[in-house]
Amino acid sequence: MSSSCAHNSLLLEPSRHAAIAGYERPTAGQLADAMATKASTSRGGKNASQVSKDTTPAYSSGTFPAPLVLPKDDLAWDPECPGQDMAEWLGERKKISAKAKRRVVYVAAPPSVSADAPFINDWTTPCSMKESEHSASGASAPNTQDAVEYLEAFYHGVPVQMLPTPLTFALWDDGGPRPAKRARTKAKSSQPKYISLQTSTSATRIRTRVDPNGTFPKQLCLDDILDCAIGDLLPSDAYALLLLTDHDLYEGEEDDFCCGRAYGGSRVAVVSTARYRPEMDRESKVEREHAWPASHCKEYVEGVCCAHEEEGGVKQKGGKRRKAAEGKSEGADPSHSAALDSPLALAVRAHVGSLSSISTSISTRSLSELWLSRVCRTAAHELGHCFGMDHCVYYACSMQGTASLVEDARQPPYLCPVDLAKLMAAVGGDGETIKARYRALKEYCTGHEGTPLFDSYAAWIRGRLEDIG
Repeated sequence: MSSSCAHNSLLLEPSRHAAIAGYERPTAGQLADAMATKASTSRGGKNASQVSKDTTPAYSSGTFPAPLVLPKDDLAWDPECPGQDMAEWLGERKKISAKAKRRVVYVAAPPSVSADAPFINDWTTPCSMKESEHSASGASAPNTQDAVEYLEAFYHGVPVQMLPTPLTFALWDDGGPRPAKRARTKAKSSQPKYISLQTSTSATRIRTRVDPNGTFPKQLCLDDILDCAIGDLLPSDAYALLLLTDHDLYEGEEDDFCCGRAYGGSRVAVVSTARYRPEMDRESKVEREHAWPASHCKEYVEGVCCAHEEEGGVKQKGGKRRKAAEGKSEGADPSHSAALDSPLALAVRAHVGSLSSISTSISTRSLSELWLSRVCRTAAHELGHCFGMDHCVYYACSMQGTASLVEDARQPPYLCPVDLAKLMAAVGGDGETIKARYRALKEYCTGHEGTPLFDSYAAWIRGRLEDIG
């Protein structure tokens, strides 16, 4: 797949679909209010209500653009989702334990599978991939230590370590007959309803189900895994625990799948690597050419909006269906485009170069690194909830909510100014800490050179460091 779009013009504002969906972009004054530690005043000594009336364009820098709010995006479904400003975060923060003895973020590697239940391993391979294809050309699942090192840079100043407790998926002894050792049979009776997540001292029952869409043979219940993490796995010195799994997850019976979830107040998160497998991109309709940062390509954004409208019209807030006005762009100001030397533009150029190199010679390593980059971004997002951060509605940001894998690929790996301020308050950081954090992330990304997301993030960081000195 060669890159055919030059991404010559980059959009800094929300898409024109945002206005149709009912999303109102914040003004510069409202964004300043979101950064204020108190609701009464903001920068320049102005009253917050006065600053909020400032209609100065908010996204003109080319560093932190607006959320795109494309059709079927999370904010398009819920355009009135309230933002969590700094003052609100500080209030919520008091509810989350931050004792000095609880300083470590632990990352648990995907559980191994017991020798008497090898069929559980089969559930990690997509139904569309034969075992021969998986072993011959498939990417390697992300290495947990690589994820730990990324999170250590992302949450700079917080110790991040591997959880020393080994975890194992095994049979759940419910007194029923045991399934065959290989689970490639179609007989539902051979598929256990429950399996066990074990440590050396405990065993937790995990519900399973057949994937209703047939993407994977079986899925595991996310809530059961989270309960195990909270009840049995969280060390006494843990600020938070992230558990990785290679199995596909579901949260409720009505859900198709879930890539990750965090119980922020309980300081635990779970992330599944299953759906981020690059070999599934075509099946999942995940864009590589217009993944972040190229998701801000104006031509691409307009194309997505037009394609949605051609499906039969668009719904305005309130549920009324209408055709979009032909030739008119709603919501986005076309004059707001990133400068050629802006961090976003630098990231796009790096993305094009990196994508071109892996497109001409796709290797197992390049696919494995692509897989890793996606898992790292989601892991950082879910841990953000453990630091008390809600979904971001102010900017394109690592803490945005996501409604699909397609939207997931369009989102950036960086924290916006509002959420970066929250993180710095959480770790006791300042301006120098921010620079050190960026340098640590750049070093990590450079060490994984040749991966579009990491190459783009490194270029964005270089531009950002130049901006802040």
